[in-house]
Amino acid sequence: MSRCTFNVISDKLRSSIERKSTCFRKPISTEKCLAVTLWFFATTAEYRTISHLFGIAQSTVCEVVWETSSAIVHHFLSTYIKFPVGDQAKSVTDGFQKKWNVPQCLGAIDGSHIPVRPPICHHTDYYNRKGWYSILIQVVVDHNYLFRDICVGWPESVHDARVYANSQVYAKATSGQILNGTVLNINGIDVPEYIIGDSAYPLSTFLMKLFDHNVSLSEDVKHFNYRISHARIVSENAFGHLKARWRRLMKQNDMFIERVPTIIAACCILHNICEIHGDSFNADWLDDINNSSYSVEPTALPSTDNETESDCKTIREALIFYFKDNPIQNH
Repeated sequence: MSRCTFNVISDKLRSSIERKSTCFRKPISTEKCLAVTLWFFATTAEYRTISHLFGIAQSTVCEVVWETSSAIVHHFLSTYIKFPVGDQAKSVTDGFQKKWNVPQCLGAIDGSHIPVRPPICHHTDYYNRKGWYSILIQVVVDHNYLFRDICVGWPESVHDARVYANSQVYAKATSGQILNGTVLNINGIDVPEYIIGDSAYPLSTFLMKLFDHNVSLSEDVKHFNYRISHARIVSENAFGHLKARWRRLMKQNDMFIERVPTIIAACCILHNICEIHGDSFNADWLDDINNSSYSVEPTALPSTDNETESDCKTIREALIFYFKDNPIQNH
């Protein structure tokens, strides 16, 4: 994170986290609170190490991280993580069209696992097949690797499709608040704005998913899967940058489980802030992601959608023919 970006954040947070003097101690400055929090996010250092580094008590480290994370979410969430509509939506669909020749796409939806210390009650709900405890985060990512929607906090045992069905992006899409922009006529079919996802998600007019690889597929359908998968790489790259920049997300978070979603949300917000401000990212950081023991792929479960819905199938068929007639352009 650049000094300029740091100053922008600290100035905005000052009114919320500025600590007052008492008879017993001097106040901790906003800049120091933010620095402690960023160090906590960016490393896997123990509280004791951070305590010695910044000259504050271990208990104060915990308190500062929680208060600063909460302030980041309060002040920045609605500004830096918002689903594109209007001119912003047009910019995103143009971006997917230009980069991957995928028309009308407003983002890629995907999920990831974040290691946690499980609660005493219902701890088995958080136990995944890799042998560790985690909660789920679902995101929608745009063509610039920015998080446009996040849903975090569900235990590992909950399937991706259920998380999606209970998320704000699903509620807003079904009520027509988002994904409601200009349609594009493709081979006589009106194709609306949509997001793309893997085969675990339910097919709908606003979510185009991969065909199940476990069944026999035609060459055209295989090409459709290839093109959608090619564009979906944005979500994998965004998660990679998120965890490489904020490595705390690769280590079991020992905060109370109720606080973890706020910590994760704050990291997602900071990811967007850094990307938007053009802060540098070292590709070597991704080596830590590849070598992490906390890595798990989503569970592949049977499709949960009703693929006989004619509108959904018609739109997907239109895209199949579009991809066949419009190959990926070399840049």
